[in-house]
Amino acid sequence: MKSRTIRTTCSGGIVVLLAGCLTACGGSDGPSSSRRQIGIDIPRTDSDFWKAYATYLQREIDDRQLDVLPLTHSNGDEAKFTANIQSLQSRNPKSIVMAPQNTVTTDVTLSGLFAANINAISVDTEPEHGNVYMVVRTDNKAYGTKACQFLGKQLGGKGKVAELQGALNSVNGYDRSEAFSTCVKRNFPKIQVIELPTDWKGDVAAAKLQATLATHPDLNGIYLQAGGVFLQPTLDVLRQKGLLKPAGQPGHITIVSNDGIPTELAAIREGQIDATVSQPADLYAKYALFYAQAAAEGRTFQPGPTDHQSTIISLPNGLEDQLPAPLVTKENVDDKSLWANQTTG
Repeated sequence: MKSRTIRTTCSGGIVVLLAGCLTACGGSDGPSSSRRQIGIDIPRTDSDFWKAYATYLQREIDDRQLDVLPLTHSNGDEAKFTANIQSLQSRNPKSIVMAPQNTVTTDVTLSGLFAANINAISVDTEPEHGNVYMVVRTDNKAYGTKACQFLGKQLGGKGKVAELQGALNSVNGYDRSEAFSTCVKRNFPKIQVIELPTDWKGDVAAAKLQATLATHPDLNGIYLQAGGVFLQPTLDVLRQKGLLKPAGQPGHITIVSNDGIPTELAAIREGQIDATVSQPADLYAKYALFYAQAAAEGRTFQPGPTDHQSTIISLPNGLEDQLPAPLVTKENVDDKSLWANQTTG
């Protein structure tokens, strides 16, 4: 396999890390050198994706024997998130792993961490204000583009598509929506997109999809921006209306999703949906803690390719490691490398 590199600055020099080797500057990777106090806030527990992420986090903590403060849970609540980060900050860890759900209002929280010399690692979401040591994320614009390209080809470039959007005050919801819209307008102008903002809430998605089907009975495509919260409500609505037709049969509504959770892969195998973009819950946990530990050890990174098939890019307020997120269809749904085909127990 071709070697790729991560570049890290250590005492003014550049150290090249070969594939599979994530050795810290000036020390070993053993328990004695890796024990750094880290705070972690779990953003949500209302989807299979975030439950899997939490499981992978605990596995990484145990495997690396990391010194971690008691985990906090913000459950998608902005006020709770702010209180949790302030509580963790008061314990003076060297790094805090988080996933702010409102990415617009992070300035005060992140500025407080920066002033306290605490490194912020954001998972899945890209804070728009305040300094971050590293964002561990995938290219969410690519999610929207991949969904558009798949649906456009499947529908032959024409039809009606309902787009169950996430929260548009979230950079993920905004990026996916903007990229999907841009791609459809540019490449498939005969497809009508019905945008349905949901604030990442499954009940809102179900209600809006019900109403859309009542006014657009000829709907032939659906884009779910988050399978973890939208998949089951969508399937329930289609089933209730007698519209859950298997792929390949007349009347089938083409569905592409985002997340790559086990239930999405099962739905692809059963022909209920057609594709998803796999968001790597395992790699989110692995590299969130890798960067939290690296930050605690005083390491810094540069933009460029990494040793784990990703690319670090520059942000106005830090760096972002963009991890790979493959499109999953019936052709590759059984790929053993997909995290959803591996046990998290």
